[in-house]
Amino acid sequence: MAVTETHPVDPEAVKRHRTLFRAVRRRRNPPLRRTDITVTDEAAVKRAVKAASLGNAMEWFDFGIYSYLAVTIGHVFFPSGNGTVQLLSSFATFAVSFLVRPLGGMVFGPMGDRVGRKKVLAVTMIMMAVGTFAIGLIPSYATIGFWAPVLLILFRLVQGFSTGGEYGGASTFIAEYAPDRRRGFFGSFLELGTLAGYVGAAGLVTVLTSALGSDGMESWGWRVPFLVAGPIGLVGLYLRLRLDETPAFQKLEDESSHKASDAASAVETTAKGDLAKIFRDYWPTLILCICLVGAYNITDYMLLSYMPTYLSDEMGYSETHGLLVLIATMVVLMLIISQVGRLSDRFGRKPLLMAGMLGFLFLSVPAFLLLQQGSLVAVSAGMLMLGLSLVCMLGTMSAALPALFPTQVRYGSLSVGYNLSASLFGGTTPLVITALISVTGSELMPAYYAMGAALVGVIAVACMKETARQPLAGSPPAVGTPEEAAELVESRAPVPRF
Repeated sequence: MAVTETHPVDPEAVKRHRTLFRAVRRRRNPPLRRTDITVTDEAAVKRAVKAASLGNAMEWFDFGIYSYLAVTIGHVFFPSGNGTVQLLSSFATFAVSFLVRPLGGMVFGPMGDRVGRKKVLAVTMIMMAVGTFAIGLIPSYATIGFWAPVLLILFRLVQGFSTGGEYGGASTFIAEYAPDRRRGFFGSFLELGTLAGYVGAAGLVTVLTSALGSDGMESWGWRVPFLVAGPIGLVGLYLRLRLDETPAFQKLEDESSHKASDAASAVETTAKGDLAKIFRDYWPTLILCICLVGAYNITDYMLLSYMPTYLSDEMGYSETHGLLVLIATMVVLMLIISQVGRLSDRFGRKPLLMAGMLGFLFLSVPAFLLLQQGSLVAVSAGMLMLGLSLVCMLGTMSAALPALFPTQVRYGSLSVGYNLSASLFGGTTPLVITALISVTGSELMPAYYAMGAALVGVIAVACMKETARQPLAGSPPAVGTPEEAAELVESRAPVPRF
């Protein structure tokens, strides 16, 4: 009879046939061999991080400029005598692109598990650049009337569809290239790209607004940031096309051409991405992913996208003043985010994520009360309180999320889970907060909304498993040097008995 957990083994039989049962245990738990371990090339890892991060920076540059120009875009594309209606229309168009993000994730995610991460990331880069560049060419409502907002929505849908395959692919790409012990550090550069994209967008909008004024921005200045995305997209595409496929995906493909070793076979499969399989077999992890991303996205978009509008529309600050405070906050976060990634490698993903969630849960109201004081010191302190809570998630999430799913369905599962959550909670954040303030009249609604999201996040983090310094599910261990590989093999070797 086979030795299984459902059929307990007779202890007397084990005593009589020790050699046989030792062989069975060895067969079921084969020792790790040097050939089973991926030794990463640091130069290749850095190239992968650079290409993935630049694409992410471009994505958030595109979304950032739309957020920071929301008032101007409302005037250009949605003529109305009511400023709140214009702003809601503009934010509704912002949210429209998020409606198709899950569709993009369902198309590009499984495709990335079938044909490779590199090819799909190149396609998403092209689509994002085209969609953003095209927005800068749309005539205003005064010129072509009804067709102006129609074209704006069309190209926002192109952006949203392409973004559906971007974050899941970029985070998967970096996670599969990075050694296990430094995945948090390298993954943090993906979110460094996020902050760089936002800083670039906010900086460009601030300079243009200061130089051209409101009339100049509404006339033609708003087009410049969108048109800049074209050349940036070409640079990102060039960098991505120069990369090799990730080691984890290559190993997955190699199994179809030659037999892998016993230990590799134990941790890898040749199954490819399948959307039905993702929903059928991984739905509990998908729900966990959606909750984590929902809490993260609501707080992220509240601070990095909505805050300039809140400061100008609700608190009466000038648009330039609000953007400068946000830029300063994001620069501080950029300076420390890689250290947060290092801390997550050392102490674990869960402690850092929990710190960020608890920060929003307990500090949101005090931070917004500081914002309402109006002085530069109080506003900066409030923004920094929120920013330091957010950076705990920014520096950790891009390493934590890919580790939730096995290699053969990682790109697809993460793209589906991330974009479903981003569609439901992330892109709608500015719209929901603006509407809540309009209905309730309370300027603390953003704080309450962030606290509700953080509470969900606390529960989700408590439920997730720790994955720091461990191999990705479905992949063999990855180390940075041959010496680390030898050390790992020796640590896993069975202890001889005499």
